[in-house]
Order: sequence, then C-alpha cells, then structure tokens
Amino acid sequence: MPEANLSAFRKEGETLDRLFDGRLKVLQPAKGYRFSVDALLLAAFFQERPTDHVLEIGPGSGIISLVLALRTDTLQVTGIEIQEDLAELARRNVAMNHLSDRIEIRTGDIRRMGKNLPASSFDAVIFNPPYRRVHSGKVNPNRQKAIARHEVEGSFRDFLHGACRLLKPFGRAAFIYPAPRSAEAISLMRHEKIEPKRMRVVHSYPDSEAQFILVEGIKEGGEELHILPPLVIYKAGKEYSDEMNDLFRYLKPSDRLGSR
Repeated sequence: MPEANLSAFRKEGETLDRLFDGRLKVLQPAKGYRFSVDALLLAAFFQERPTDHVLEIGPGSGIISLVLALRTDTLQVTGIEIQEDLAELARRNVAMNHLSDRIEIRTGDIRRMGKNLPASSFDAVIFNPPYRRVHSGKVNPNRQKAIARHEVEGSFRDFLHGACRLLKPFGRAAFIYPAPRSAEAISLMRHEKIEPKRMRVVHSYPDSEAQFILVEGIKEGGEELHILPPLVIYKAGKEYSDEMNDLFRYLKPSDRLGSR
C-alpha cells in the first residue's frame, strides 16, 4: 500500500512497524502499550487449522490475529478487546492490511460477554494475558500499559474461564505465561477441564532460567503432555539465536519491541 494511502489510517502519536518483509503493517501508539516479542512467540507456537474460527482475547493492536490471518488465508478470527482505544486501533490495522473480511474486532470484557458470544462457538482460543498481580510491584501510570501488564481488568483465570465456555468440545486453547507461574497455570487449566497437551519452555539465554511457557490445551482432552525442546531467544547480548532468526525469517521485529 502506498505511503499516501497509509496516512489515511495512521493517527498522530502512532508508529508504523513492518513485518513479514513488509507484507504486514502494524500501527502502534508511540507511548502507550506496544506489543513485544512474547506476542510473536505465541503466534509462532500456535498451530491453526485452515477451517478454524479462532477467538483472541485481548488482541491489543491486533498483532497476533493479523499474523494468523496472514499465515492462513482461510482462517476466521474474532478479537475481544476491553479497551476501546486499542480495539479501534486494531480495527484500523485490520482494514489497513485488507483483512476485514476475516478478522472482526469487538469491544468487550471477556468476563461479561454473556449472550454476545454463544457458548461452544470457537475452534480455538489464543491469549497473551496480563502477567502481574495487582499488588506485585508498581502499576504503570499509563492506563493502556497497566491493563495489559497487570491483572486490573481481568486475570489469567478470567481468560481461561472465558476460553473454556467459548470453546467447542475438544477445542484448543493456547497462551504464553511466565515460567515461575507454571504450576498455577496448569492447575487452573485442569480446573477448567482444559487438559495441557503441548508445552514449550522459553529461555532468554542458553544458561538462564526459564522466562516463559508456551502452552496448548484441549477442552475435555485426555492426559498426555508433550514437552517440546526449549526455545532460546538470544545467543549473546541482544543477538537472536539461530532458531529465532529462522522463526522470524520473514518477521522482522522493530527495534522498539523490547519487553513487557
């Protein structure tokens, strides 16, 4: 899309990131909440099927939904975003990438969707939830960042409960979560009758402790967990590992990505 046309979507105070060798364009607030490498790791971990209708809880700027729809051209995605300003931004990103026929972004709270989203209506649910408890450290004064990072407007438990209600029997739920909270995550999954089936542990460096877990579970699935080889993000300094370079062969993160 020519730069002149992009200006019709871009607002003051927003940056434009180009991914997949320029095939995907993403607007983000320069000073608000910006997606980071964990969202890209989750998108890479997720295994969509061509006929899936996927729900993304908390899409933010829409980065994961956009990546999935670009990767599989028959996929349908619905995003539920609690922050209206981010939902509006995600809609502009969807339109800018000509994906409005396959991605719908709604404003809403997954805890209160009720009849707006019928039970057992999605093949898969994906989410990158807030990681930090409300009273675990200073809450960011920027409200966008605070809601995305802290459990002030919904917790992992809320996201998982919503996923369970909205998944079809044997539907899949996939998420990324801090490794130190792995036991809590697995316990809550089993409480919601979403059996963990596939897990990958993410390390910043080869000799560092685990930072994240990537998990896929199946609603009403049987017991059998496959633990994949670990993923290491960096090999030295801020130089990506060979696997990360392969993973992002056509996905070139902006220097502004950083961490949550």
